[in-house]
Amino acid sequence: MIDINSKIYIAGHKGMVGSAIWRTLTEKGYTNLIGASSQELDLKDQKAVQDFLVKTKPDVIIDAAAKVGGILANNDFPYQFLMENMQIQNNLISQAHQLDVEKFIFLGSSCIYPKLAPQPLKEEYLLTSALETTNEWYAVAKITGVKLCEAIRKQFQKDFVSLMPTNLYGIHDNFDLSSSHVLPAMIRKFHEAKNSNNAPVILWGSGKPMREFLFVDDLAAAVVFALENELPEHLYNVGTGEDLTIKELATTIQKIVGHTGNIIWDENKPDGTPRKLLDVSKMHQIGWKHQVNLEEGIQKTYDWFLKNIETLKEKSY
Repeated sequence: MIDINSKIYIAGHKGMVGSAIWRTLTEKGYTNLIGASSQELDLKDQKAVQDFLVKTKPDVIIDAAAKVGGILANNDFPYQFLMENMQIQNNLISQAHQLDVEKFIFLGSSCIYPKLAPQPLKEEYLLTSALETTNEWYAVAKITGVKLCEAIRKQFQKDFVSLMPTNLYGIHDNFDLSSSHVLPAMIRKFHEAKNSNNAPVILWGSGKPMREFLFVDDLAAAVVFALENELPEHLYNVGTGEDLTIKELATTIQKIVGHTGNIIWDENKPDGTPRKLLDVSKMHQIGWKHQVNLEEGIQKTYDWFLKNIETLKEKSY
């Protein structure tokens, strides 16, 4: 039985997702949390992971560790995105199974679903048709993690569960324009344009595609929900179940940042997938729902960006 004294290892606890989970668990009174930075523990090293878990003996493992990046990074480094993500999760999942860890929570991504699957995306659409080619390497790795957890659950009746979040944003996000995702990139672009006499902001595409965004603390709450309850199925989507156009997102961020210049849409640049919305009815049915609306989440993210603007690390691949 999991309680506030259970020893919980959060892999990737320094990242945006891992740090939100750590923060949320601490706020709920969990005191026995363990983490190791990438300098302290290379999750790609099978022996190092084995030694660490034998020594620390966690009751729960939450896998929030991954090699992540945008379209460019996925396209340029397909081997690393496939191999390194499989190494990380295989080491954690296999050791969790061998050491009889009580619960394992695997975090993936909505990119595991087929490119042309019907909208909104249901869990049962997994492996029904071809993936989006721009991030298939990362997606294939995450699919193997989902299937490993399902296999252990099926064969050994262990409480291994996979959560697939939609597009995440929030505190500790990546704001580097060369590798960040659309929402944090827009925050930075509008902020810098505001500080340059409200210069025009140029954004890619038509602004017509629709996207769903989840504040990272809401994902952390879903992880805690999965921790404190035995979920009846192996795979759950985690999102808001609501989406908006990229154009609507841009005007929302522009208003929050306080930029008053023009937005120019460069329609020579690609739009990407027209729509990507998760069906989150399974999580709703078992009792979890997101709490933070988009405007509130963007405001919290922008406030954090302003406080940390001098120390934000630029990521490169």
